[in-house]
This record gives sequence, structure tokens and C-alpha cells, in this order.
Amino acid sequence: MTIATHTNVGQLPAIRIQAPDGAEATVTLYGAHVVSMKGADGQERLFLSAKSALDGRKAIRGGVPVIFPQFAERGAGMRHGFARVSTWRLEDSGLEGDAAWAEFGLALGDLPPSMADAWPHQFMLALRVTVRANELAMALTVRNLGAAPFPFCAALHTYLLVPDVCEARIEGISSDEISIIDKLDAVYPHVAGRALLSTSAGTRVMEQGGFLDAVVWNPGAVDAAALADMEKDEYKRFVCIEPALLDPHMLEPGKVWRGTYRLS
Repeated sequence: MTIATHTNVGQLPAIRIQAPDGAEATVTLYGAHVVSMKGADGQERLFLSAKSALDGRKAIRGGVPVIFPQFAERGAGMRHGFARVSTWRLEDSGLEGDAAWAEFGLALGDLPPSMADAWPHQFMLALRVTVRANELAMALTVRNLGAAPFPFCAALHTYLLVPDVCEARIEGISSDEISIIDKLDAVYPHVAGRALLSTSAGTRVMEQGGFLDAVVWNPGAVDAAALADMEKDEYKRFVCIEPALLDPHMLEPGKVWRGTYRLS
């Protein structure tokens, strides 16, 4: 069977990854952005806003944006970094047992001059996306190809589809159960690495490695209404639970950092 096929999401070129058991993920080359993951049961796992721009003019609202080399406004660069608004390359794809995977790459030479001049470090990013059964796994690798160290932050800003955010319960990230009754934008440092999201649709397990922190976010009704790329009530249908590296990590020349995230 064909593991990775070319397709389009809106106006964006994309790759559909298909496992033998029917699980599939769709990744736009713009941002190496996972915009959909359907398990072998055919059920969608990720939220994507109906009003999201899908033409490369701005970041996609939903799915899994890749945050690098800056988180939010924690730095002097572009908000959430340039990785999510850059065009990546499909490097390779294949089967590993019953799992299908594809790997995407981004380097300094892939950036437009304005971005490259603002962050002129020799780097290589790789994002491997793997699907099987009802599981999505992602691995983000950062390589320093230059002669000087550079600091970076990173996150996989995952929008998880839920029936109703008000009924969602999150365990394992903090000492207390997390529930969402209104806007929530909370940072949890030094997390254990495994958490549970429970809704009426079932329980999902989230496991992370390399990423030391976690962020839980939902804009709530007021902030969602102010977002041009989100329908008024769409905030009810997702919760962002993202693995993150929030304190800048200094990567020495020739070294590699790797962060992983698995949803099952």
C-alpha cells in the first residue's frame, strides 16, 4: 500500500499518512502541521477551526502547530516562532511494524530572508509523525549545525477534539484534577510525562518525553469571540494540552535535542 500520498488542505499542499489498519493523519507542508488524525475506528481526534486560514497567509488554527524557537511572546522574535508559518519538506516515509510514518524537515536555508536574518543559526528541524490503531505519535528533533550554541524553546500545541470542554477532566499534569469552566491559560512546569484526558467520549492517554513542561489552554467564550479565525462557539469543542519546553534550552554545536508526544 501507499504510505504517504500528496493531497491538499484548502490551498495548502499536504501529505496523508495511512497505516494498514486504516488510521491516518494529514500534515500540511506549511508548518509541518498535523491538521487531522483519524484512528482505525474512523473517528477524528483533532480540532480544526472552520474559519482557519488554509492559504499560507497566517498560522493554522487547530491541529498541532509546531512552536519553535520561541513560545508565545517569551522573546524578541515572532510570536510562537517561525516553524509553524514556514514551508517544510517531506523527507521520507515508511512502515514500522503496523505503524505508518512520515518525516518532515526544515533548515535555515528553507526560510525567507526576513526570517533567516532574524534568527541566523544553522539548524535542522525534523518532525516525524506516526499513526496506527487509535494512536498518534510525534517526535520533534532539533540539530545545531553551526559553530556556536543557540537557545530555543519548543512545543507541540495540540488541539484535542472533545464533545464539550466543560465536561473535560485532566489528570496527571498537576497535583489536582484540571477542569475548564471558562478561559484557561495555565503553564505547568516539570510535569511527570503522562496525563489523562477524560470526556464522555472516553479517556485519552498523553505521554511526553524531552518536553519538561505542559500548557493547558482554552480561550473561553469572550476571547474566542475576539478571534477572527474561530467560530463563536468552537471553543467548546477543544482543549489544548501541549508538551512544551518553556525555559530556553541551550543547544551546543553538533548536539541534538529530541522531544516526543504520544496520544492514544
